[in-house]
Amino acid sequence: SRATSSNLSFDNLVKWAKIKGIHLLGTGDFTHPIWIEEIKKLKPNEKGFYYYQDFPFVISGEISLIYTQNHGRKIHLVILVPSIEIAEKINAYLDTKGRRDYDGRPIFGISGENFVEEMMKISKDIELIPAHVWTPYFGVFGSMSGFDSLKECFGKQVDNISAIETGMSCYDEKTEVLTENGWKNFINISQED
Repeated sequence: SRATSSNLSFDNLVKWAKIKGIHLLGTGDFTHPIWIEEIKKLKPNEKGFYYYQDFPFVISGEISLIYTQNHGRKIHLVILVPSIEIAEKINAYLDTKGRRDYDGRPIFGISGENFVEEMMKISKDIELIPAHVWTPYFGVFGSMSGFDSLKECFGKQVDNISAIETGMSCYDEKTEVLTENGWKNFINISQED
């Protein structure tokens, strides 16, 4: 993704996940042609998990849909897929709709309903999760382009949406965050941390 650190690697993802007590990560950005090649180096366990050394990953990504449905709509969807083979089928489909080489969260002019329908044709095991649903921009319920219900966004495909990601974080002056310089209150974190 354009907003990703140049230090992002599976080594660093695993290192920091272990420090923070996280036991499973999504790979992120499987739609990007360069990152999918890195993902392919992970070892599968035939149960939908892929391993870097001894650490499990789920193949994941995020997509941006910008389209018109009564007015301009902008939504982000997290995509979880059960295998690299399914990820490649999704990428082949996306290649018929536009470019996916410029960002880890590529943008397509496809409606939420049509996108979910096409993903279900590829595999019923694909999990689609509306991302940061309450945020004003790109949230399915966002004030700038959102919908009043999941049904309004996904129509006949709403039953294929089994979760939402709220994107809400509850940080205050007492919240502590583990940084490279040790634990710090969120309010005291600087760009260097």
